[in-house]
Amino acid sequence: MIRRRPSKTSDRQELDAGSPRQGEPVFLVVGRLRRPHGVKGEIILELITDFPQRLRKGITIYVGDDHLPLEIASRRVHPPCLLLSFREYPDRDSVGELRNELVYVRADQLPSLPEGEYYHHQLIGLEAVTEDETALGVLEEILETGAADVYLVRTPEGKELLFPALEEVIRGIDLEKKQITIRPQEWE
Repeated sequence: MIRRRPSKTSDRQELDAGSPRQGEPVFLVVGRLRRPHGVKGEIILELITDFPQRLRKGITIYVGDDHLPLEIASRRVHPPCLLLSFREYPDRDSVGELRNELVYVRADQLPSLPEGEYYHHQLIGLEAVTEDETALGVLEEILETGAADVYLVRTPEGKELLFPALEEVIRGIDLEKKQITIRPQEWE
């Protein structure tokens, strides 16, 4: 039986673009629960994170749209996924209720990154400016291309500008000022 908190649909409708209210925790998706595995209450977690090592026994994750808190009772690798179990779901039938639910962690509980490295959620929404402080727009999306990420900046007019995440293009990131400094490429 899934234990959910009462739905806050009416509260969500008041939120602007799904952003949390002031003081509410921010949740980040780290995976999706798939199907039960075996008969002992394990379920397959499809990973959507670069840091699966933080999903270990004893930590709390949050499941589904209502962010149901669950403590990981066991964890083992099942390439390319993980197998998790929870005390609240001791068998195959009960854990099956979590099938296809997203798994979240709280952003304020993420491990610190080395200086000069940032999580994508820290960058989305930053104001993009040139080195002479000319406003370009807002960093709206980060495209992962393999070679280098590409930052999609939307201008006030709605135009999309693409910038590779390279040192010669991305000149600085200031989270305090909520600003990213970009040197646009000049094509001859």
